[in-house]
Order: sequence, then structure tokens, then C-alpha cells
Amino acid sequence: MDNLNDFLMYDETIFQDMTVFNSDYLPENFKLRQPQMAEMALSLRPALKKGKPINNLILGPPATGKTTAIKKLFEMAKADCEDEIICVYVNCQLHSTKFDIFSQIHKKIFGHAPPETGVPFARVYNNIMNELYDSEKALIIALDDINHLFQGNMISEIFYDILRAHESFEGVRTGIFAVLSDIDFRYVLDQNVGSIFNANEVNFNPYNYEETFKILQERARLGFFPNVISDSLIEKITDYTFENGDLRLGIDLLRTSGNNAEVDASRVITEEHVDKAIASAGGISLRYILDNLSEKEQDLLKFITRINEKNITSGELYKAYNRENKISYATYNRLINKLEFLRLIDTTYTGTGQKGNSRYVSLRFDGKEIRDNLPGKKSRVRIIN
Repeated sequence: MDNLNDFLMYDETIFQDMTVFNSDYLPENFKLRQPQMAEMALSLRPALKKGKPINNLILGPPATGKTTAIKKLFEMAKADCEDEIICVYVNCQLHSTKFDIFSQIHKKIFGHAPPETGVPFARVYNNIMNELYDSEKALIIALDDINHLFQGNMISEIFYDILRAHESFEGVRTGIFAVLSDIDFRYVLDQNVGSIFNANEVNFNPYNYEETFKILQERARLGFFPNVISDSLIEKITDYTFENGDLRLGIDLLRTSGNNAEVDASRVITEEHVDKAIASAGGISLRYILDNLSEKEQDLLKFITRINEKNITSGELYKAYNRENKISYATYNRLINKLEFLRLIDTTYTGTGQKGNSRYVSLRFDGKEIRDNLPGKKSRVRIIN
């Protein structure tokens, strides 16, 4: 090529920090949600004086900073108040059973999760509460996406075990930060649990246009090298983001626009790169997701593609899978939840089974396409919605 020098060399990139565009990135500056963070911080103050922390119900649409605000607050609490409080964040979409949730608490306190089989829940629970009693530390658990605990009224059991721990372990102090996006919470809890939850409400309203632009502008400043993208193109991405009402979309558009520029060996992002990103907005690379699955997750997903039955229940799938791969139901359930969280499968409740918890399991994508793009395969994957 005569113009080889015009192309980016293998070790050159327009990205200053690619992690800025990751979904789990915690921004250093989170000024737009300072009032909400201050309100939640006040709920921790009693625990610093040997009192009981105040429960919080964190309300707001998706992508309004709820999770980030909690993680930032917990990060600050760990740095400044580690001797007084223990803060645990749990994603209920990934951990939706009582044992799963308390395993995450156990892991935070002791540095390791309890065995998935052979250990009764009571022993795990007692270990946690005895440690809180001995250390005299307060426990604050953030339960994110609590709508995943509504089925079978699992949420009332979990809230009860956390908030009434002091009745069996005198002096133990516990609190809950419950995070919810779109379902009315007040009619879900049992009356006796709702009365002890008695939470302070913290509301996260959608970002306005100016706030959306500022957030995307800051991510671009941190994620790209200087002068890679203009404010006018960030405004164009902001327009599309604000119209669709999801900040995560705008952050992903920045990343995709940068990727498009690098494919063209361009040192700047052009309008063409942004237009191309918008044209495939909401798309994700199936291969990228599959490459990041664990071996067990890949095996179960491949098994589901082989069965490929639309009306197979989770229990029937477990029995079939367990005949070839001996795993506990707890492990299987965690794998199913992970595949659903990554939007590789869908589950819908049948309304039957114990407490109505039986679920149908179905693939979101063509089974052959999944198998062709599992690690080790050479084929390319299209961008899908």
C-alpha cells in the first residue's frame, strides 16, 4: 500500500481508556446525582453511631444512575467507614434465591462464598449474623432489580430474614437499599414485612437533555484522546439518546463510533462513523458475549440449542441436562439466570409448579448461529438487536 503511513499502526488507537464505555464503569465524578447520594449517605449515619441504618427504596427508570450512585456510595463507605459498616451490593437478576443472596453477603464478609451443596441455609445465615454480632458492624445490603424477587413472594422472606435478624441475634443492625425501576413496590411485601421495612424513598428522575449531553461529553473526554470527536457529533448522539430515553445507548454509540473510526484507520470520528453506529443502534456482538462465557455457561447454552424446544420448562431442561452433566440445581439455576441476564435466552413464568415458579426457557437467537459463534469457531457474526 502506498499510503500505509496514513493508517493507524497496530499499537495506535483513538481510545484513551476503553473501560470508560463499559456498563460497569464507575465515573470518578458523579455530580449530577449528588442530592440522591447525600440522601442515601444520611441513611448510613445512624449506623456510624451504633444505631440501625435507615432503609431506602431507590426508585427511577432504567439508566438514571441508581446502580452507579449506590456503588459509588458503598465505595466511599468502604474507604471511610470500614470499621463500622459492611456494604454489600447484590444484582437480583443474577442472584434471585435466598441462598444466592446470602451467599453474596457471606462472600463479602468472609472473602469466599459457602459451598453450593451440603450446607444448610441456616448455617450460612448464622455464620453471617454471628460475625456481625462479634464485630459490632452494621450490615447494609443493596438489592438491585428487586422485581426478580417478586415471584413466589421470595422478596418478603429475604426482607424478613435481613430486617428481623436482631430478634435472634441481639444487637445486630441491618438495613436494605432496595432498587426498583418500574413496578409499584407498595403492594408486593407482606404486611408484617412492609411495616418493618418502612423505607425512605429516593427518586432518580430521567436525565434531561443538557445532563445527557454533559455525561456523554465527559465519557468522550475520558475515553478518547483529545480532538477525536467534536461536540457537534456528541450532540447528534445526544439527540438520538434522549429521543430513545436510555443513557446506556448513548455511551454504547460513542464506543461503536470509535470502533468504526478505527476500522477505517481514521484518527478522528466522522459523521459517517456516527451514522453507521446509529444505524445499528441497540445491536450487540453475539460473538463478544459468547467469548466471555465460562465453560459451564457455554456447555449449557450449547445443550439448549440442541434441544431447541419452545415449551420446555426449566425443570425439564435441568433433568435432561443433568443426565449428561452432573451439576447441582443451584449451579444450574445460576447459569440460567446468567444466560438470561446476557439476553441469550428468555424465560417466562408458566404460573404452575411450586409457588408458581416454573419457567419456560427459550433461545433468543437461532441455535445454529449460536453454535457457529461459540469460541473456537471461525465464522463472523452479524450485529443483532
